[in-house]
Parts: sequence; C-alpha cells; structure tokens
Amino acid sequence: MDRHPTIDLVVFDMAGTTVNENNVVYKSLQQAINKLGHRYSLEQVLLHGGGKEKLQAVRDIMKDAYRTAADLEANARIAFADFLQLLKEAYAVLEVSTYPGTEELFAFLRANGVKVALNTGYNEQTARSLLEKLHWQEGETFDVLVTADDVENSRPAPDMILVAMERCGISEASKVAKVGDSMVDIDEGKAAGCGLSLGVTTGAQTAAQLAEASPDAVIDSLLELKAILGFVPKT
Repeated sequence: MDRHPTIDLVVFDMAGTTVNENNVVYKSLQQAINKLGHRYSLEQVLLHGGGKEKLQAVRDIMKDAYRTAADLEANARIAFADFLQLLKEAYAVLEVSTYPGTEELFAFLRANGVKVALNTGYNEQTARSLLEKLHWQEGETFDVLVTADDVENSRPAPDMILVAMERCGISEASKVAKVGDSMVDIDEGKAAGCGLSLGVTTGAQTAAQLAEASPDAVIDSLLELKAILGFVPKT
C-alpha cells in the first residue's frame, strides 16, 4: 500500500488516547489537591489539568483558590508531592489496557512508512511504568517516546512535538499529525504547526470541549485515522 504523501509522523498522547488507565492519574491528582481542603470534582480536574505537565496542572486547577502567587505555588508543590506518592501506590496494583485496535493501528502506520511517537505530560518514570504494563517497546511497538522531562516547556508549547520530529528525522511540521484527548493536545499541535491536530473522545474531555480548541477533526476512535490519512475510503 502506498504511504500517504502528506503525513510522515503521528504524535499520539498517552493516557486517554492510546492508554486506558481509568483516569487513575487524574483521580490521584484530585485526591492530592482536595487533601488541602478543596472540593474539586474529577470533571474540573480533567477540564483544567487534562494533558498538562502535572505540576502545571495542579497550578492551573487551583489558580483561583489563593490570593497570592506565592501561596498558590507553595500549596501546588505540596499537592504535587502528595500526588506522586498516591500515584506510586496506585500504580503498584493498577491494571492498564489500550483501546481496541491501537496496537494494530501502530503496526499499520509503521508498515506504511508513517512513524509513531508517543508524548505525554507525565514524567518519564510514570510514562515508562505504563509502557511496561502494556509490554510496549520503543523501536518495536512505536518509534519514540517524549515526556515532560525531555523539554523545558510542556504543553501547550510545541517543544515535545519538536523533539519527536527531531528524533524521527522529520523536518516539516506540516507532515506531522497530533492526536490527543484534551484541548491542550490540540493547542500543542497547532503551536507546532502540525498538518493535522485532532481530538479523540476516549479520554479527558468531551467532543464539545475538544471542539472549543478548533481541531481539524474530533474522532471517537483512533481507527478513524486510516480514513483521515487517506489509507482507506471515508465512510
């Protein structure tokens, strides 16, 4: 099968997009923040923290709860430290899965000349622990992993996508598609100048919320990418 001529790399978000971990990260984030006396719902945590580097997510979730920036930062760091411990405990017993057809899609794309990158607002340790549970191997299941630890500026800055491009030997952002389950994923793709910036409804945010970021498309399954990239007829 001929490779699609315009997209040479697809950058996929992890949790909520390719990895189904039942929102354990955001539930742990919610628990840590609410230990400070707040009452944030999981929906609020997902809306304001979805897709972001997690310390920044804490800051953004609690940004209206403190009078001064110093108070916000101090409490954000307390919550973030608690979050890391809660997440470590949760991951010890966590079972994760992928969404139907994801591994087959990765193999299909790679067999047809399209590189597959994973990027995430998690730190590398968290991301690697998820990949180990799925038995995904860099260079075999996918091509490269880029985490928040690899860049100075996390989403919505384009830095992680630019690192993925460099590692995959892609010089033109117009030949890159970004797919994620949050508005910040879409903003990241646009900031990088990606040829396609797509939202998927399997994770943090709804189709209506994703649409607010003006993506090129909102999809319900990653399998729809085959048609979007021109490999199969659109139905």
